[in-house]
Amino acid sequence: MASSDYQVNWRKLQQVGLNAYEARSYLVLMGHPRFKALELAARAHVPRQKIYEVLDSLVEKGFAQVVQEKTKLFSAVDPGLAIPGYLARRSKALQNELTEQARLATGLIEDLHSAFIEGQYGRGTLDFLNLVNDPTQTAIHYRRMLATVAREFCEFSRPPFAVDPLDEQLVKESAARGVRCRLLIEAGPIDEVHRERLDDYRAHGVQIRFLDRLPLKLALFDARLGLVALLDPVLTRPSWTAVVFDHEGFAEAMAGLFETYWNRGHNEPDSQGSEAPEDAFDWANQTR
Repeated sequence: MASSDYQVNWRKLQQVGLNAYEARSYLVLMGHPRFKALELAARAHVPRQKIYEVLDSLVEKGFAQVVQEKTKLFSAVDPGLAIPGYLARRSKALQNELTEQARLATGLIEDLHSAFIEGQYGRGTLDFLNLVNDPTQTAIHYRRMLATVAREFCEFSRPPFAVDPLDEQLVKESAARGVRCRLLIEAGPIDEVHRERLDDYRAHGVQIRFLDRLPLKLALFDARLGLVALLDPVLTRPSWTAVVFDHEGFAEAMAGLFETYWNRGHNEPDSQGSEAPEDAFDWANQTR
């Protein structure tokens, strides 16, 4: 093997998952049918006291095998078998590790959430407000409130979405529990999939109206909890900052705003007879 190829392959083996000694030893093993451990140490420039640890690791990872004769000898495993086999075992081990971490995380979230609640409810001056910039965290807050709403849920819905209410099973589940659900949606052309969802939601008791323009994103739950999302006026790409609140007075004011716009709404996005502008909201092409 040319010196330049050796260096390239040595680095690539380390990127795959071998350490420097292991990669060097495997490349040397490939050049001869079998080696004694100390012979390999000399040729691969591995310290003698390290060579047995390196070889044991190569055998465990599937890159080397033991040939038992009068003395223990080692040979390389075909890279066409060694590398795919090693990656498959590593992938399975990582998947098992992630599964175990997810299992532990479920219990940890419950334990830490209890501690968080206990620590947060020595309430400060603004503990009833929470600013959230991350869409994933906004979606978590939204779904938690939607899952526990008992009487009334209403929403101003406009893109971009952390959660599209017309693609959220919890909305229909809330209506099935007897919650009054109202969605006021910023109008735009609707694809066939979303038109079917509109019919499905209405069949489940969700009231839906459209308005040409909504000033902000708003979700209210039981006239106490909710979130308001404001579009950042500075950034070119649409970005929302959500204010999650637990405040009856603020919720009452937002409910009044919702009723004002709700009363202006109409049942279909094009019910006023005008064609949707070309830059109007295209449901099918929005990224949530």
